[in-house]
Amino acid sequence: MTTLIVSAPFVHLATVLLTILFSCFLLQMLDFGRGKWLSVLLFCGVVALISYGFVAFFRNAASSLPPVFQEFMPKLQTLAASKGVDLPFEDIAGLKALITKEVQERFAEVTNIAKLATREAVLFIIGLVVAVSIFLKPALDLAPSMHRVPNNLYSAFCAELMKRFESFFESFRTVLGAQIIISSVNTALTAVFILSASMKHSIMLIGVTFLCGLLPIIGNLISNCVIFAVGLTMSPTMAIAALAYLIIIHKFEYFLNSKIIGDRIRNPVWLTMLGLIVGEKFMGIPGMILAPVVLYYIKLEMGAIAFQAPPATSDSPDAPPAPSGE
Repeated sequence: MTTLIVSAPFVHLATVLLTILFSCFLLQMLDFGRGKWLSVLLFCGVVALISYGFVAFFRNAASSLPPVFQEFMPKLQTLAASKGVDLPFEDIAGLKALITKEVQERFAEVTNIAKLATREAVLFIIGLVVAVSIFLKPALDLAPSMHRVPNNLYSAFCAELMKRFESFFESFRTVLGAQIIISSVNTALTAVFILSASMKHSIMLIGVTFLCGLLPIIGNLISNCVIFAVGLTMSPTMAIAALAYLIIIHKFEYFLNSKIIGDRIRNPVWLTMLGLIVGEKFMGIPGMILAPVVLYYIKLEMGAIAFQAPPATSDSPDAPPAPSGE
């Protein structure tokens, strides 16, 4: 199973893998014991609502970010000048020229965006279909009685593969469940300040906070930078107040995180950070989401394997002397 996950980015299956895991997670949540087809219908409705929400969010972000950027740039230039930092552009027009130059240099990559988006959309749909198929009939060997011998290699392989997938999915559900709880609490507390302070682009900020919260450790840093930048476009006081509030709630969240993550995952922070770096290198954002899952899965699998240390040899200088026959 680990080999399949590691090979996913090389065969461009990261989107499919992540879609299958998220969809299976959602299907299990919607399974109320009243028939699987009812759960599938509810799943289709939820996917449609989530897709509509994503489209609305990105439309709002696309219309909100340019004004934020235009208001933030003068303040950034003033701050850079006061600190003696030379920016590679003088104003917004200079930045646009810099971006245009980069786009022209990477024109071949830009022209592939539509093709890449189409491919990812197709893979997303395939992932949904695979997840529904697994939910309706999870068995991999559909006709074991057709084999010439009952205890055959194919049936044994299918059974072991399903066990590994179930174990990996359990790891995914454990880690994702913890991250959803943490992100929801963080988003709710952050939304209190955003709405009470009447910050601009509140919908975009709340959406960014929740989505970034699904990324362990670095997610809060990303959302905090966005909120601070929006606050700075309003006033320095608003930016400082937002930063102070975020620091306070994150101090509170340390206790929550240690409780949730500690009870569920029990991995050191440095190992999670290293996993995020490796995951981003191999798969990008999907890799960062899957990194804690893979670490937890490896921990579960290796923890289920008995290990016996080899006996010490008599040639070893630290070995105790052999007992005499007397």
